[in-house]
Amino acid sequence: MTPYDRLRELGLELPPVRKAAGAYVPGLLAGNLLFLSGRGGAHADSTVASGRVGETTTTEEAHVHARSAGLQLLAAAHAELGDLGRVQAVVKLLGMVNAVPGYREHPKVIDGCSELFLHVLGEAGRHARSAVGVGSLPHDMTVEVEAILLVDT
Repeated sequence: MTPYDRLRELGLELPPVRKAAGAYVPGLLAGNLLFLSGRGGAHADSTVASGRVGETTTTEEAHVHARSAGLQLLAAAHAELGDLGRVQAVVKLLGMVNAVPGYREHPKVIDGCSELFLHVLGEAGRHARSAVGVGSLPHDMTVEVEAILLVDT
């Protein structure tokens, strides 16, 4: 089964890759590593998922936002590589959660992205990860996730 078959199985499609919001690129291939810039979650209507977890957003909602960020990362990888089948491994994820002080469920939030990668990429989706809380994110996003992928050259 290909990553695209698994996406269809989940009823998902890769979204268009959003333009960079600054002086950077969505992804950069360096040898056999693909560095993907941070992506935030989006709602079904493509608007940015915003808010502060523990204040205006629940852990469960932010989990869905992290899944959406993961889907956007897969779209950026597809745009860079032409085929998600070239992904040999997800080396590392960094997930940032815009949360109130004292919030402790960061891993549950970022699991939204991690679980998507495991389902879509199979064993290649298994990864090292950091899930951290931050005081704010651009555009008041609830989550931002970046990734480093090992790919066939």
